[in-house]
Amino acid sequence: MMRAVRYSKYEPMLDDLDSADLMRMIQDQLLASGFDHDPWDPDPDARPTLDDLYRAIAEALLREGMIDDALLDAAMEADDWRQSELGRLVRDLAQRLERDGFLRPGEGESGGAAGAPGAAGAFDATADDPGRATIELTDKAIDFLGYRTLKDVLGGAGAASLGAHETDATTTGVETTGASRPYAFGDALNLDVTETFKQAARRGLDDGLVLEEGDLWVHETELASSCATVVLLDCSHSMILYGEDRFTPAKRVALALAHMIRTQYPGDTVRFVLFHDSAEEIPLARLATAQVGPYHTNTAEGLRLAQKILSRQRKEMKQIVMITDGKPSAITLPGGRIYKNAYGIDPLVLGETLREVGACRRSGIQVNTFMLARDPELIAFVQRVSRMTRGKAYFTTPQTIGRYVLQDFQARRTKLVN
Repeated sequence: MMRAVRYSKYEPMLDDLDSADLMRMIQDQLLASGFDHDPWDPDPDARPTLDDLYRAIAEALLREGMIDDALLDAAMEADDWRQSELGRLVRDLAQRLERDGFLRPGEGESGGAAGAPGAAGAFDATADDPGRATIELTDKAIDFLGYRTLKDVLGGAGAASLGAHETDATTTGVETTGASRPYAFGDALNLDVTETFKQAARRGLDDGLVLEEGDLWVHETELASSCATVVLLDCSHSMILYGEDRFTPAKRVALALAHMIRTQYPGDTVRFVLFHDSAEEIPLARLATAQVGPYHTNTAEGLRLAQKILSRQRKEMKQIVMITDGKPSAITLPGGRIYKNAYGIDPLVLGETLREVGACRRSGIQVNTFMLARDPELIAFVQRVSRMTRGKAYFTTPQTIGRYVLQDFQARRTKLVN
């Protein structure tokens, strides 16, 4: 008699949950931009706290069905759920993220300075007030989130060709296009042997086959160029104000773009600029926790700073990727004072912004704009910017912006997409 074996669905336990899976489960909360707190009163200096992390982990476990009813009931009946058994499990998972190098305490927090993961008790709710103790993402976490976003976006977009930017120019090298031309001084000597001998044979073979410089023909190849990119991110109030979080998807796309450039385009550079009442360059490490503030939109200052950054890059191809949802509503006056006007398109603001667009054109910088709104005035403004710099305009949504940005970066075709 054969023994019957019964198979059931595998249900993962908390002990089986590794840090990468946990990061995937809470990535949206880690990149939050203030929309879930109070979109009417954003705090640009807000940073995620230990309490935010605990709540994100608990909500993720609940969403994935990994908390049994008894554990949940005990937590809800406790005076402080963090002191319940569920709270203990959540703290253990938070400490696991710290030990595995994904998170660390914020600057000046107890348990060790930022940059020293694994400090004993740093992520223990009993050590400090978790509502005030801040956390930071490590480089490992930034890279992980960029990879996750890149995988999600390109997975939805289908297969894509990665590895180099196409240009209209040709050069001489190893990978040929099938065409050849006469050799010119400075070309790589990638000879088209057949055509070279044919040129020499046309002079006759009485004295044998003698090659001269004019006989040399070389194969042509496609010229792939490196590119310097500045990503301009609008963090004005409107990016979270109208019932939709537009800034978090923009940050997620910027992280994916940074990961793609580092892994697939090693000769490229990418820098990040936030523009609001003014503009500031931020490092990649600060990008994930950047917040929207009660700001206007100083597009001109953002373009001015981006040009300054690109002027220091020795690249043939230079571009600005601008992600915004609003019209320019502020400029910086010569004395440093910020002039603001949120009503309509102010001629003074528009004129100063278009002057910076013209400066981009004269410097050979292409401006590719990804607009998250569809007001007629905004469409007209973006189309004008695109025409002036021979760039591209995409009128998209927070759900599709990633696909457009990444595919545009790979294609590098000069056409207007409406």
